Amino acid sequence: MNWLLTGTLVAGLLTAPATPPHRAWTVEAPGGGPAATVRLDEHGALSVAVSRDGAAVLDPSPLGLTTEQADLTTGLSLTGRSSRAVVEQYSTTAGKRLQRRSVMRETRFRLARGDARLDLVVRAAGDGVAYRYELPGAGAVRGETSAFAVPGGSAAWLAGHRRDYENPFVRYSDVPAAEYQMPALFEVGRNYLLLAESALNRSYSGPRLVRDQHAYRIALWDERVPYTGGLVTPWRVMVTGDLATVTESTLVDDLAPGSRIADTSWIKPGKVLWSWLAGGRPVQQSLERQQEFVDYAARHRWPYVLVDAGWYDDPVTGERAWTDRTAEFTWVPELVEYGRARGVGIMVWLRFSDFDTPEERASRFGLLRRWGVKGVKLDFIDSEAQERLRWYDETLRDSAGNRLLVNFHGSNVPKGINRTWPHVMTMEGVHGAEKSSNLTTGHLAALPYTRNAIGSMDYTPMAFQRDGRPTSDAHELALSVMFESGLQNLAGSLESYRARPEAERFLDQVPTAWDETRLLSGRPADHTVLARRGGDRWFIGAGVSGAARTLRVPMDFLRGRWLVEVTGDGDGGLVREAHVVRGGTLAVPVGAEGGFAAVACRWRPGLTTCAR
Repeated sequence: MNWLLTGTLVAGLLTAPATPPHRAWTVEAPGGGPAATVRLDEHGALSVAVSRDGAAVLDPSPLGLTTEQADLTTGLSLTGRSSRAVVEQYSTTAGKRLQRRSVMRETRFRLARGDARLDLVVRAAGDGVAYRYELPGAGAVRGETSAFAVPGGSAAWLAGHRRDYENPFVRYSDVPAAEYQMPALFEVGRNYLLLAESALNRSYSGPRLVRDQHAYRIALWDERVPYTGGLVTPWRVMVTGDLATVTESTLVDDLAPGSRIADTSWIKPGKVLWSWLAGGRPVQQSLERQQEFVDYAARHRWPYVLVDAGWYDDPVTGERAWTDRTAEFTWVPELVEYGRARGVGIMVWLRFSDFDTPEERASRFGLLRRWGVKGVKLDFIDSEAQERLRWYDETLRDSAGNRLLVNFHGSNVPKGINRTWPHVMTMEGVHGAEKSSNLTTGHLAALPYTRNAIGSMDYTPMAFQRDGRPTSDAHELALSVMFESGLQNLAGSLESYRARPEAERFLDQVPTAWDETRLLSGRPADHTVLARRGGDRWFIGAGVSGAARTLRVPMDFLRGRWLVEVTGDGDGGLVREAHVVRGGTLAVPVGAEGGFAAVACRWRPGLTTCAR
């Protein structure tokens, strides 16, 4: 994985012996678009406002933080300012686009209050703006003044704060005072605004948004965040533009540190046959049942099978924890050999608390690697406290050292993690298919613009067998494209797949890592039509919330003639129709809570299918 950082100094250090009242500076994205205006008022208090093409997106919002040594929210003076261009090229192992190029303008504001120092770093890019704080020396942060003053009257799509980020997104026209998760989406005039975070690590503490009368204030998980050797906080990210800009943005990744893994050749995304929703714990405790899943995956050329919770329950004591006896009674090494002979890799579920010391990780990750396990699903992390973030960083290092792919569950959400640690293929942090009793298609139609907009999302679609599923079969099938996840854990039972040959046909073709992503049509909580390119084929996923309608899909992003195979809901199940298009609009009728899944390939005379 190669990435390049070049910084060109475009304005040298400016000395400012005194700070006049109401000073303001604007940081503009190269080529126009978003701009951040930083103000320092007569009281020495900082604020930032964001606009796009002259329209306000964020009203002046307070900046600053408090440490045990100093109050850096007021009484500040500017001691210097410098600017540079930041241009980066890098590749990823998963996500909306495997090859990335970002161009940003950065301005660093050097501030002081007495002997205390604070740097505010602001960046502006074509898809948004971001800022972070930097402090020298040692100390402890006691809180931030940082807040987001979203203009009044803005519609909002928010999820209530929860330690595992598993609450549903709800639309609000009048947001009640409460605590909310990041990301958070707002419609501000003709623009959208997505609030997010990038580059959170062990040096800091996780955030939540606290809604008060005037703004959404940042509150930290820890009341006290110690640091030594200086502090660089995470980026506070504001993605802004039309809905396509927000949906297609990679700004959260662009701001994250580059890859910590030099050789990424062993990191392979792909479909995962996951049996938890097809049988629960008993299926995870049966070698014979897991071999059936391996056989199915082999026939369909799906690269992985995941064995979930229960495989290391002690059959004698019933203890549900990894112990010294685990290696003696488990059949996982036998399953790994069974899968290897059939071209299927095995992944296993792990409880994070069984891997929370360096000794446990060294011994147990090492054992899994010797068995030949390809990846791990670490669960029940449930915290963004600084101590738990240290566990993340150490576990990322140790799992990479043992060449294990990672899926975090009961976790936080991606904050640029796949760029820095490219073996992290996906994370939960979503109100997903396991919550089928209270899922709604409105929530599903919000996810591409909120949770999935910031990184891979392990929603676990395709549980066709589950009662209470809100989606039609075609809508469920479309989630394999609408929802991006480097490891796409597919939750159907073998019987449910076999009963839907058109679903099998589509799933066998669809990739899980993408060369390009485009939003063709959408409205949060109402509908989504997303197109993603894998190689020379495009895949389209569409789903609606509510009444039946005809989706009119613009096809002018395809040059020349293309064959488009559309799989939708029919009277007797899923049906497939072929269309030859050359630009224009493709009209696709869908039923209530319905959708469609499509694959497009370049047409030539005699071509009747895109399947290979």
